[in-house]
Amino acid sequence: MLNDFVNQFWPATIDGLAFGSIYALIALGYTMVYGVLRLINFAHSEVFMIGTFGAMFVPFVLGISSPLTGIALVGIIVAMILAGMVASAGTAMALERIAYRPLRSRGASRLAALISAIGASIFLQELFALLIIPKVFNRPQQGRIPMALPRLMERTELFSIFGHSVRVDQVLVIVAAIGMMVALDALVNRTKVGRGIRATAQNPEAAVLMGVDINKIVRMTFLIGGGMAGVAGALYLISYENTNYFIGFLFGIKAFTAAVLGGIGNLRGALVGGITLGLVENYGAIFFGSDWKHVISFSILVLVLMFRPTGILGESLQQARA
Repeated sequence: MLNDFVNQFWPATIDGLAFGSIYALIALGYTMVYGVLRLINFAHSEVFMIGTFGAMFVPFVLGISSPLTGIALVGIIVAMILAGMVASAGTAMALERIAYRPLRSRGASRLAALISAIGASIFLQELFALLIIPKVFNRPQQGRIPMALPRLMERTELFSIFGHSVRVDQVLVIVAAIGMMVALDALVNRTKVGRGIRATAQNPEAAVLMGVDINKIVRMTFLIGGGMAGVAGALYLISYENTNYFIGFLFGIKAFTAAVLGGIGNLRGALVGGITLGLVENYGAIFFGSDWKHVISFSILVLVLMFRPTGILGESLQQARA
């Protein structure tokens, strides 16, 4: 078993970094909304799912069925990422407007918001399974069958580490995800919008007295978190080449685990938690088999909530920052 771990260490590490980057991007939506509203947006998993279909729409419309190279490949990747961002960000803002804002304006309990989130999640799943996939993607009676993306880029080796190849798609996912997270960190810490988000997360009442438009900040929070989930959806689709109406369920739970693991309410904690979760579940799969990956992830969630609910970075939930 130890020999298996040594032999598979680098491939598992690269795969873990790629999956962990996707978890981290999705986790940003959970942690930002929690930081501002103290609300767990469980419909965020469907925001990711819609991002994958938004990205899928681009090659579907263009009729691409074979690998691309050069400028054409770069153009289609950028277009898919932008389409995923627009689809997910629009969905997130619609959720905020329809599912959450009416409850906030009435001073409803967090339990009511949680129930609303679960209902919105189920609604979006069934909407895609029964209407969007059959009609938009021309798949009658096949809305619940996974959709495959035609290969857009060859899985060529970019470089190797100790004799183990690292593919270009894996590097794309890791580099793009880290780049988006760095850009988001700069936005939150160095811009006027970011100051508004941090002020609202710290003390909403004081933020209002200082002239911060809370509704605008909440909209921006959902917009940004949804956009990050859209990038994650596009990167996942490009690398793993399939999606379905139910794909958000597992990714959503794992991203929530990553947010809790890193310290929910903390942007950098989402990055740390996502990467850590991706690595741990891949290393665990070496010892226990790939069938146990989900068990490992959910066990981590339970253990963190039991023994260190503040997460790796140690920031308390009551003092979390967006």
